[in-house]
Amino acid sequence: MISSTAFDPIKDYQKVTRVGFLMLDNFTMIAVASAIEPLRMANQLSGFELYSWHMISESGAPVSASDGLSFAPDFSVADMPELDLLIVCGGVDITRSFTPKQVSWLQLMSRRGVTLGGICTGAYLLAHAGLLDGYDCSTHWECMASLQEHYPKVNCNNRLFSIDRNRMTSSGGISPMDMLLHMVSLQHGPKLSMAVSDMFICDRIRSEFDQQRVPLRQLHNGGDSKPKLVDVIELMENNLEEPIGLDELAAFVSVSRRQLERMFLKYLNCSPSRYYLKLRLDRARQLLKQSSMPIVEISTACGFVSTPHFSRCYRKHIGISPRDERKGILPVTTQEAATEPQLNDGFFASMKRSVAVLNSAQAEPSFGSVAI
Repeated sequence: MISSTAFDPIKDYQKVTRVGFLMLDNFTMIAVASAIEPLRMANQLSGFELYSWHMISESGAPVSASDGLSFAPDFSVADMPELDLLIVCGGVDITRSFTPKQVSWLQLMSRRGVTLGGICTGAYLLAHAGLLDGYDCSTHWECMASLQEHYPKVNCNNRLFSIDRNRMTSSGGISPMDMLLHMVSLQHGPKLSMAVSDMFICDRIRSEFDQQRVPLRQLHNGGDSKPKLVDVIELMENNLEEPIGLDELAAFVSVSRRQLERMFLKYLNCSPSRYYLKLRLDRARQLLKQSSMPIVEISTACGFVSTPHFSRCYRKHIGISPRDERKGILPVTTQEAATEPQLNDGFFASMKRSVAVLNSAQAEPSFGSVAI
């Protein structure tokens, strides 16, 4: 268990925290590396084995990461030694990346008093297993809508990471490093965690109250902050099911409706209503791809007055209907681009992994979402 008790390197150097990483299919490598490396460096800088870590798969067979690389585990769930902390490593297509056996094993680990964690989208599996009910939980922002809809007893938030009693969950990317550095600080003091941070060229250790998605980061660049615009966008993001009128949004930040329209046009090159619509359609796309919710319920959850209106807006702005989106049918231009490479021999044969990874990502809500 993770404790805030002060660490005595002379007295307690043999007390190793044993950490296991359960690799799910298509786990995200950067998140796993970000979680393991602070443990390695804490050992190196302290001169003691403070942490040990083991990679685990369900059967003991290799598991493929989301970039197509395969990793051999140290143990299967059947022969795993005792652990103090077990972290579920999630990634792409999390709703279809776990098995009933993994769910049962996690429930067994919970009954044995093992502290449980999840990184990237790993919290989704913990929630599915009923192991996050009543707990604060952080997960990758792209998975958040689906987790909230399916598991309303979980206190899902937008923070980088959450440590709530015997549960540790973080969003994706490099945020697991912040969570593990926080754990190192709790167990062995801030001096060690800061030294680890310095080794990894981190300018600061972010806290569990830092948000993983700060709306429109580009609006803060160059010291030219637009706090009123950011406040309006945050209000939009928090009110997708019942959209707020433009006059009310403007009054919230003490500007006129016309001033608000000018801000959106100047900095985002669109109207407030169009931006609001995009937020709602983005949420709808996440729910279509990551949940089994009926389309009529998704329409309501994203603030549309009727299912036909939702379908028209979706087709106009996304390029396909909600029904086709759920079936995985790509827009025509994307289909053409995906079939151009001929991977038979020569140079293209060496590109098979990257193309396979790209094709597998087509089910993700973010696929093709940034025009280049």
